[in-house]
Amino acid sequence: MAPVLFARIPDDRIGVLIGPGGGTKRELARRTGAEVEVDADDGEVRVAAPDTDPMAAIRAREVVLAIGRGFSPPRAMRLLRDGMFLRILDIKVETGRREKAALRRIRARVIGTKGRARARLEELSGCSVSVYGATVALIGDEHQIERAGRAVELLLRGSEHSTVFHLLARLRRDDLAAEATSDAPAEGDDSPE
Repeated sequence: MAPVLFARIPDDRIGVLIGPGGGTKRELARRTGAEVEVDADDGEVRVAAPDTDPMAAIRAREVVLAIGRGFSPPRAMRLLRDGMFLRILDIKVETGRREKAALRRIRARVIGTKGRARARLEELSGCSVSVYGATVALIGDEHQIERAGRAVELLLRGSEHSTVFHLLARLRRDDLAAEATSDAPAEGDDSPE
């Protein structure tokens, strides 16, 4: 029996998921092998995987959730690559704030003036970042998600942008240094046998 998963996305994201002439939905089905059905009345999406690949439903559902959280279809399709993950942070849970004015102000901290803070987060972490409603969604590999999630949590709790960006830059430098040392030949390994 083929696995069936469900997701619910906001009304204003249904058209994005379906795409012009149904193109996005068809592309998702083609790339995952899953059957994707959208109920435009209530935003419920049904994803059924073929018996041969039960993981197809999980991959397709992740893309649906990413589109529902504000990502464009091409950015959401990054989730179809191996080792890519989606993380959704609820601003209300992270901050404890529920009033609209506070949510708007906190969201603005992550987005920044003309989107510069969000762009800098993406540049330094390697993650794709979307701020939609009361959520911040991240797409990236395990390390990217970990770094970006930590940075977003700090921003949501009121840390200065410069402090958060310096932390991300330092973590990135440390990762690059670790990669360089792991790629370097060990001492004494340069002699032919």
